[in-house]
Amino acid sequence: MRLPALLLVLLAAGCSGSPDVVQHVPAAAGGPDGPAGAVTLSGSGEFAAGNTAAIAYDRRLAPNGAQASLKAESTGGTTRTSLVVEGFVPNRRYGAHLHTGACAADPEASGPHYQHHPGQVTPSSEVWLDFKTDASGAGRATARHEWALDPAALPKSLVIHAQPTKKKGEQAGTAGPRIACLTLS
Repeated sequence: MRLPALLLVLLAAGCSGSPDVVQHVPAAAGGPDGPAGAVTLSGSGEFAAGNTAAIAYDRRLAPNGAQASLKAESTGGTTRTSLVVEGFVPNRRYGAHLHTGACAADPEASGPHYQHHPGQVTPSSEVWLDFKTDASGAGRATARHEWALDPAALPKSLVIHAQPTKKKGEQAGTAGPRIACLTLS
């Protein structure tokens, strides 16, 4: 399945609009959980050589042909985030999170995890989109949060990690090395 088919899957799942277009509507004053306006972030692409918006750092885990599409919609104090991937290693678990910086050649350039409540490393403050691929290397994940994205401090990338996110203990929120990065706009 190529990128147009991936986009059709997202559309069929209830996402509309072009995944490469940002709709950023300035908000009226909002409450403590964010502004009252709507924000949509998206990104999509194939992790191909020379693509600076979709970068693969580990070709063993993000093989040639791997691609991803993400859409985050924030309205009315709720944020819904959907991720669709294909072409990854079949029958394997990955971690995925929104990050504060854009993708770059250095995997660390995407910065730390985006946190709605700074300092809280929890699935209710961060956007965790762990997924398991099927036999063809496709997977999907969704997350819903009862807070709005702040237009003044938006996440700038989705980072796919080598392992699923640790839920407990000292290393809660970690998911191993960064294997791919998708810039959001």
